[in-house]
Amino acid sequence: MRDTFGIERVLQPRGAVPVTAWKVDNSKKVLPNEARIKVERVHIELDSFQQICSQCDYDESKVIQRIMDIIDKRGKLHNPFTDSGGMLYGRVEEIGSRLAEQCDYRVGDEYLCLVTLTALPLYIESIEKVDFNYGQLIVKGYAIVFEDTMYFDSHFDEDIRYLLTALQEGGAFYSISRRVEADMSIAILGKDLLTAMLYSGVIRDKLGDRCRLLMVMDDEAYGCIPEEEVKQVLEEYADEVVFVDVRNPVDSYAEVVKTIGQMDMVINCIDKLGAETLSIFMCKNRGTVYFTGLANGYIKAILVAESIRKKIHAVDLDQYSADEISFTVSILKKVRRELNLVDHLYSKYSFRQDLSARTAGIFSQYEVSQVDDFIYASHVTEAMLEELINISKYDCNVIIQGETGVGKEKVMQLIHKNSGRNDKPCIKVNCATIQENLAESEFFGYEAGAFTGAQSSGKKGYFELANNGILFLDEIGTLSLSMQSKLLRVLQENQFYRVGGTKQINVNVRVICANNIPLMRLVETGRFREDLYYRLNICKINVPPLRDRKEDIYVLTKEFLSRYNKKYGVLKEIDENGYAALQSYDWPGNVRELENTVHRIVVSSKENMISGLDIESLLNQNIYEDNILDAKGKFRRDGKLNFDRVMEDQEKKLISYALKKEGTTRKAADSLGITQAKLMRIKKKYQL
Repeated sequence: MRDTFGIERVLQPRGAVPVTAWKVDNSKKVLPNEARIKVERVHIELDSFQQICSQCDYDESKVIQRIMDIIDKRGKLHNPFTDSGGMLYGRVEEIGSRLAEQCDYRVGDEYLCLVTLTALPLYIESIEKVDFNYGQLIVKGYAIVFEDTMYFDSHFDEDIRYLLTALQEGGAFYSISRRVEADMSIAILGKDLLTAMLYSGVIRDKLGDRCRLLMVMDDEAYGCIPEEEVKQVLEEYADEVVFVDVRNPVDSYAEVVKTIGQMDMVINCIDKLGAETLSIFMCKNRGTVYFTGLANGYIKAILVAESIRKKIHAVDLDQYSADEISFTVSILKKVRRELNLVDHLYSKYSFRQDLSARTAGIFSQYEVSQVDDFIYASHVTEAMLEELINISKYDCNVIIQGETGVGKEKVMQLIHKNSGRNDKPCIKVNCATIQENLAESEFFGYEAGAFTGAQSSGKKGYFELANNGILFLDEIGTLSLSMQSKLLRVLQENQFYRVGGTKQINVNVRVICANNIPLMRLVETGRFREDLYYRLNICKINVPPLRDRKEDIYVLTKEFLSRYNKKYGVLKEIDENGYAALQSYDWPGNVRELENTVHRIVVSSKENMISGLDIESLLNQNIYEDNILDAKGKFRRDGKLNFDRVMEDQEKKLISYALKKEGTTRKAADSLGITQAKLMRIKKKYQL
């Protein structure tokens, strides 16, 4: 089989094709049947872009880091949650010798790739800007394309933002144009303003005024743009515009029927739970529902139709047609004025939006996974657990690093369960609680009469108790340098003497240690022995903080809620606004703080339905308590307070927290009830 689409670039798993591979080779060298494109702009498929933005709270720096992380891990832009990629635009940089003989493009030509980025090796050196309006990136980097990679081979003078967006939908445009007929009533479920305008333009181009066109816009499809202005723009083509919450299809249907009734054809563009049900409700018996994407709930829609005994003709995405490109470009030319109206709204209002209650609900659609009792939904956590399972089978020392409360002990338990020592003891030691003068006897034990107060029978130490098993040393960085040197000797020689003893004791122990401050940082500051560090650091597992794996918040909250409902014999639930509040919080205390928060809210809430206001009140109380506790502690230690210094400390902490939680100075100022100018002055004062 001749490789014309990049099989040679597949790294994992071997035997797959690039579009289904987990990882591809994105190295720069061009093979004879390849070309390298200097990438200037990347268009990300909407479902993927929304998922990434929601995960990152629409923080541009976090969005950039997340996208770079996906490309770094996979060698291509292939979002594992949505299983989608996007399209790219750039210029030809180099062409392989064999491909040069048969391709129509030359070095320096514009290149608009029509193949999904899940199929192409991609390397991004930097992302200069995230265009939140269009789901596009301004980048520096390159992509590798192949002999069979489809591309736009005509000169184009259209706005590249419009062109990339339109070509992503080109197959659906062409197919719909061939299916609509005069005198039909047609509804479009719009996922965003630009594509809504394009779909309505396709229909008006084909039928003119010989149809009735309803535009149904999801509440979250237009950000903070006022509904009146959205309606005014869309009524350039639509006869009626209705705004609904597609995640509540029953109430939404009632709103639509009140406006215009059932439709001959419903075009579903929305990749959101509930849209498929609303599509079926809106469609007449024996009418047509067209799904513009493979993720639009086609199968669910069929089941919904069967359940309500409605016969519908369901149509999913058609195969690629050679005519769809020229057709899409012709539509772009005809609706340019209307697209400019949409762009004006995008420019007038910031389309970037906070994580809303229903956007937070996106996370509820993720598949909940579990390894033993470790529950997660995040790809970040999944990658960490894959590494953990692999390390478990190797009988070597391990360092577990992560902030306080991330679950380092649970990670250690998983290593123990999946290791060859799973039927042997696992001794857990919190090094921070061991007094310096007792440390040696605790670790190595002592003989009878070794010191005043010693047990008459002597005592085994931690190493003896853990013999043939695992010794877990939590907060190992708190041990003195003297004790560290003694640990090093045991790890090197696998033998030691009890305190007061003369008999050498041999042990076989696997040591797993944890610390909330990276041990290398302690080495650099002279607080941890470098030789001990390298003896321990055979393998290292970094447990990410909860703020970097926000998909886990939903599933962990559900688990904790179930646990405490069962404990107290109650049946409480958290509404969508409550989950949104939990998703938006930064969780400095990580999973431990999340569990504590759920526990407290179950106990303190008077109603069975816990609201967003309940959650926010408790989280705000956490912030206040943390600040006040610091002041109380100082008062107990010193007997008095420096009022001015305490007030400055509280001011600094509140501003710092607000900036960290909200992400922008404007939002931070709003949350604190002060002006942005005042916040900026305080921020400058404390050099935050």
